Parts: sequence; C-alpha cells; structure tokens
Amino acid sequence: MEALDFGRTVRRWRDRVTPEAVGVPAGRRRRASGLRREELAGLAGISADYLTRLEQGRATTPSAQVVEALARALRLADTERDLLYRLAGHAAPGPDVVPSRVTASVQRLLDRLAHTPVVVYDATWTLVLANAPYDALMGETTAWRGRERNAVWRNVARLPSRVVHTPREQAEHEARLVADLRLTASRYPADRALRRLIADLAAGSPRFAELWDAEAPPPPAEPSRRKTIDHPAVGRITLDCDTLIVAQDDLRITVYTAEPGTADADRLALAVVLGTQSLVP
Repeated sequence: MEALDFGRTVRRWRDRVTPEAVGVPAGRRRRASGLRREELAGLAGISADYLTRLEQGRATTPSAQVVEALARALRLADTERDLLYRLAGHAAPGPDVVPSRVTASVQRLLDRLAHTPVVVYDATWTLVLANAPYDALMGETTAWRGRERNAVWRNVARLPSRVVHTPREQAEHEARLVADLRLTASRYPADRALRRLIADLAAGSPRFAELWDAEAPPPPAEPSRRKTIDHPAVGRITLDCDTLIVAQDDLRITVYTAEPGTADADRLALAVVLGTQSLVP
C-alpha cells in the first residue's frame, strides 16, 4: 500500500510543478501544465521507466538517494520531503547523517547560474547535482552510478577526467580531498553510509588507504584555483574554479568561470552551446 501511496504522491506533486519553475522549456504543444514523466526523471537523474514503475506502485523501496533526488527535483518543502521519505519506508535524515539537501534558497542561487558550469557535492564529495553547462564542459554525469558519483573515488582510482593535472597537482588534489573527507567523518561518526564509503575506498584504492593512514596535513587549500579542461570539441580551456561552502547544509558548490572577453571565455561559451543545444532543426 505504501508503494502505491508513494507513487500517487509523486505523480500528484509532478503535476503541480510548472516547467518554468525548474528551468525546463515549456514548448508550444503542451497539454499538461505540470512536468512530463521524462522531464522529472531527467531532473532526478533516474530513468523514465523506473519513474513509471514507481508512480504505478510496481517498484518498491526506492533508495534514500532516489527519494532525495525526487524531492530536490520536485522542489519539495521540508515537511513534504519528510513525508516522501516515510512513504518510501525510510526515516527522514537526521543531524547525524551527511545532508544532501538542496534547500529552496540554494536552488534559487543555482537557478541564477543556469548558464554557468556548476556542480554540487555533499560533505563526502558525492555528487548531488550538476547542471547542463557543467555536463557540457566536463562530460555527461547522469550515467554515473554508485561510487562513480564520489569525487574522492574518481580521483584516487584515476577515472577518466577532462581536467588536466600535472602528477604533483593530482597528488595534492587527492590529499586535499582525503583530508576533507576525514574532517567529514569526524563530524558524522554515526553515519553508516559514510563508514561504508570509507571502507570501500580503503579496500578498493591503495592510494586512498595510504593517504588515510598517513593522516598527513593536506597541502594548503587555495581560495580560488585555475583549472585547465581538455574539451574534445574546443580544445583546452583554462578557467577559474571556485568552491563555495554552504555551511548550514554542508554542501560544496564549485563554479567554473572565465574572464570576459578572453579566448577562454569564447571557448567556454562554445563548449556550453555545443553541449546543451541541438543544432538539428
């Protein structure tokens, strides 16, 4: 019964969200005022088929990550989000769990950066959301699953990346990420998912285990760093990369910008256009 209630509730809330409210082009031939199923699925980072099964009550016990993604995509208030967790059979996250909540005020900030590459991570450096310009710049993130969504894992496992690092820069970046994850672990000692993440990282990456056991202080963090991106269509782009901390929600928001009027700004704009707009009429 709860699975059916969960699906009905998601469907009802999907119908009330206007495309304009979540940055989805409405188009001219639109009968319904709310979101289409495939639009909500895309915003939540799940397949349209899975969302269909959830709404019809044929898929049971969605994970907490899926519930949070749907709550974020539907722009739910805190009380509605907590209800969605209960209908899915989960307790709403408490203060002892690493938050992945993007509040309405933070979402409004992100909406104002809709044409700028932006990625949001939680305190474990697990991807919460990435906007379309970020995917256009860095490569598609929607297919990432499980540990692939964690930036610590992606770096210590040396998964493919468009960011150009020297060996020394890569080593310092890894050390900073691991040191920050250690601080997160000290703030959330009761978070079971965080403990599993650390255990998986230690078991799967000798580099992580080395950094974790050494407990060496990380290289000094720079308030603003420049990163070079090797984009497959437009070549190398050197950008300012600033990470903003949302203290109350323990989120990391990384923004990529270029100085106006420069060749890098032109290449960034072209990369975003190529990645976000269809050139087929």
